[in-house]
Amino acid sequence: MWQYEKKLQYPVKIKNCNPKLAQIIISQYGGPDGELAASLRYLSQRFAMPYPELKGLLTDIGTEELAHLEMIGAIVYQLTRDLSIDEIKKSGFDTYFVDHTTGIYPVAASGSPFTAAYIQSKGDVITDLHEDLAAEQKAY
Repeated sequence: MWQYEKKLQYPVKIKNCNPKLAQIIISQYGGPDGELAASLRYLSQRFAMPYPELKGLLTDIGTEELAHLEMIGAIVYQLTRDLSIDEIKKSGFDTYFVDHTTGIYPVAASGSPFTAAYIQSKGDVITDLHEDLAAEQKAY
């Protein structure tokens, strides 16, 4: 399958908590244009891809998106790991914290949980590739 090195490609080392920033960045983890949606889109579309080279490419891109998911998760965790109760309340992070504490949960910045409706896999090469292009245009 794959060879996994137990280190981030780009190490994340955040020293200061910033729950407001974490509330925004969490959308890149589990929001509609986030890394979880991207990885699932590519990894789902690969099954119906009739061209072996493109199937391999979709697999590669999907696993790369998983690496991005890992980095975003590390960023959010490091931004929230040492919060005091006062910081949690003052920042508005309390609504997330009450359900997940410092666990990383796939949600959008709005608080909406991840849904499979964020991804598309039609089984038609042209449709799926157009979906991928549109999704990459929306990614930030």
